[in-house]
Amino acid sequence: MILIAGLLFCVNFNSLSVYSHLADSEILEDKDFWYSHARASIERTLHHKQNTRQAKNVVVFVGDGMGINTITASRIYKAGEFGKLSFEQFPHVALMKTYSVNKQVPDSASTATALFCGVKANHHTAGVDARVKAEDCEASLSEDSKVDSIITWAQKAGKHTGFVTTTRVTHATPSALYAHVASRKWECDDRMPPLATHHCKDIARQMVEDEPGKNIRVIMGGGRQCMVTNSSFSPRDPEDVWSCKRKDGKDLVQEWALDKTRRGYSYKYVTHTEELSMVNVDNTDFLLGIFANGHTKMNVDRDKTQTGTPSLEQMTSTALRMLMKNKQGFLLVVEGGLIDFAHHRGKARRALDETLNLDHAVENTMAILEQHGILDDTLVLVTADHDHGLSISGYPDRGNDIYGIAMPSRIDNVPFTTLTYATGSKDNYQYSRHGSGLIREDPSKMDYTSFDYYQQAGILNNEVAHGGGDVPVYATGPMAHLFHGVQEQNYVAFAVAYAARIGPYSNAGSLASGSPVMFVLTLTLCCCLLHKGFHLT
Repeated sequence: MILIAGLLFCVNFNSLSVYSHLADSEILEDKDFWYSHARASIERTLHHKQNTRQAKNVVVFVGDGMGINTITASRIYKAGEFGKLSFEQFPHVALMKTYSVNKQVPDSASTATALFCGVKANHHTAGVDARVKAEDCEASLSEDSKVDSIITWAQKAGKHTGFVTTTRVTHATPSALYAHVASRKWECDDRMPPLATHHCKDIARQMVEDEPGKNIRVIMGGGRQCMVTNSSFSPRDPEDVWSCKRKDGKDLVQEWALDKTRRGYSYKYVTHTEELSMVNVDNTDFLLGIFANGHTKMNVDRDKTQTGTPSLEQMTSTALRMLMKNKQGFLLVVEGGLIDFAHHRGKARRALDETLNLDHAVENTMAILEQHGILDDTLVLVTADHDHGLSISGYPDRGNDIYGIAMPSRIDNVPFTTLTYATGSKDNYQYSRHGSGLIREDPSKMDYTSFDYYQQAGILNNEVAHGGGDVPVYATGPMAHLFHGVQEQNYVAFAVAYAARIGPYSNAGSLASGSPVMFVLTLTLCCCLLHKGFHLT
């Protein structure tokens, strides 16, 4: 019976893979089609076995601003309505509530603190609890208000750690991994109030000078001007006007290298793709890759030559090879940070493209883990820090380009695109005055397929604002079944800690009570006791 069920499952699953390519045109989606689809899904669920091992390794992917609508739109962009992103095939999923201590709709620093440190925080603060309000340097100095991250927990357990990002390495999301700051703006000294610079360290200094930052084995992303005084700018790598510029005379890249030398470690500092590809991970203890003054460029604009910027997939692949050398395991955080940046600019197609870049990195990571035989020992999560104000609406036909025209408005008969934003800048607020009223511009007369097309927005703002919706966590690997239901966002850090037995669960024992190994040990003990009992009688 089990064999027959397995064969039926294989047949149904193979049929599904065919349907996924043909559903839109060559297959009639009648009753039989959907019955077969549902049965295959049920069979797959029934045959799924929970992995109750201890997670030796953990990889956390974060799509900044990658809410449900972004994921749905990216799925359609990649593979049509019936398709799936690679991480949507993970067996477990949960929803996380993202509000911060003092905001219904959060920012990335507070959500990263919840996600990585297990504690919700105030708006614009990172690595501290609710006792620290934004810009309050003095309060952030209190050891009681500082919160450790999963990076710290992993390092204390003997694991190697790393993070890669397409943003500045000092940006809001990664900062919560290693820094304790009252303002996400304090990436370097020139954005700090004068009094704060005398007492509080900026984010870049904490990354290089303090624990756990100086013990992070792999750091890759942008942000050179936050680390090095008098960084050089060029048309190829311009100044990031959105960020700070270091002015205190420090060269934190050089200080990072000197620290490794003093402690007897080998290291590599790389600045472009070719240098990264030449890193010999077997004789490199620490790796720092800083590829731009500000954020790295979006993939559509990225210099893909050997002297250009590596992709997120390339950075992640090298980070994995660096970290998996450690016999006690590793923890890696990967951020697709430019999804959020594209949304803020109101350029939806760029946001979808950046989401697919993250998806490629996930897919490649799963292949590497399987190739090295450590897939079953590695908990892999894909989540977002917060939602964005992207909408999918308008009753477009099945198979319509997700960035295309949905339908004409039933009020003014002007077409609108499937993807729009709730809020946006003047570029998104596309209305012209006509007499005493306003007329919305017709997107069908523009190149709405362009990566630089600004989706229309209903409310004029300085930029597209974040959304407050719940965000998903997709999970696979050891203890992935911990991710279920609707949880507070701080749950993620604790679930990771439990799965890997680090931080608050470092003394919780190495075996889950329901694991096969525990069952065998219990059965063996019972047999021994029974045997002893029989012998005594």
